[in-house]
Amino acid sequence: MILFKPENYLILVVDDMCDNLQIIATLLEQVGYKVTHASNGMEALKLLQVVKPHLILLDLMMPEMNGLEVCEKLKADPEFAEIPIIFLTASNQQEHLLQAFKKGAVDYITKPFEALELFARVRTHLELKYAREELKKLLHQQKELIQELERLAHTDSLTGVWNRRYLFTLVDQEFNRSLRYHRPFAVLMIDIDHFKKINDTYGHTIGDEVLIVMAQTVLNCLRSVDFFGRIGGEEFMAFLPETDIDAAVATSERIRKTFEKLVISAQGQLVSITLSIGVATHKLGDETVNVIIQRADKALYQAKNLGRNQVVADT
Repeated sequence: MILFKPENYLILVVDDMCDNLQIIATLLEQVGYKVTHASNGMEALKLLQVVKPHLILLDLMMPEMNGLEVCEKLKADPEFAEIPIIFLTASNQQEHLLQAFKKGAVDYITKPFEALELFARVRTHLELKYAREELKKLLHQQKELIQELERLAHTDSLTGVWNRRYLFTLVDQEFNRSLRYHRPFAVLMIDIDHFKKINDTYGHTIGDEVLIVMAQTVLNCLRSVDFFGRIGGEEFMAFLPETDIDAAVATSERIRKTFEKLVISAQGQLVSITLSIGVATHKLGDETVNVIIQRADKALYQAKNLGRNQVVADT
């Protein structure tokens, strides 16, 4: 627990009795708290548009707008709902106290009160508020960490696109969905031509930069509903839902032509690459997506054998 310092906290005191206001404010200021005050409910609500206290000491019985009404309004407003409210009351009636807690109070102090009791209750609820806020921060950080770990587990560490394992999981799910609803889809196997020569000529660092640019460029050519990932080395795969063979070939040609015109700048070197792409779609009798991937892979090798920088469709 961080050292408790009263000077770090602002307390709003609301009471229609000026003497009570003065006594409470003086006691709190003597131990270091910053204090602001209001003499009725409406004044308190107006004041809260200007300042945001860490805790409110609120008189239960006040004319025009009583403490219960003020508390209810504050708890209904997300901006103020988390501010702890301690009621000040001369009433010992159980019904009044039950109403106070129902409206959202965290505690109450019965008038007349001892200074030590006031200090203890105020400090306790300020520490609890601090602990809740810290816990909320930790839970948010934990959630972000889990999301980051999931992202790292699912993405290729170099290019940032889906890795092989997660891509195949997504593709398998989408394959089953497409079969269930009798919807078309296509698989593209994409390979960088002569990538080994790039590594040998420029080095692996530049080769890695080429892979990064290539992956992001292909991703930009695809739709948000498409799946794309690196399955190994310089080989990538895309899965295109709701896509027949003609549309898949058109997409592949658009990708291929993009790289024909693209010059990649990597560490002062200008590198041009071309792609070979194999395309396959579902055929009657295909029971697994792996069968379709194998046909797309075979079409990819046909593209290479034809001289590379080609799109070949399995028909």
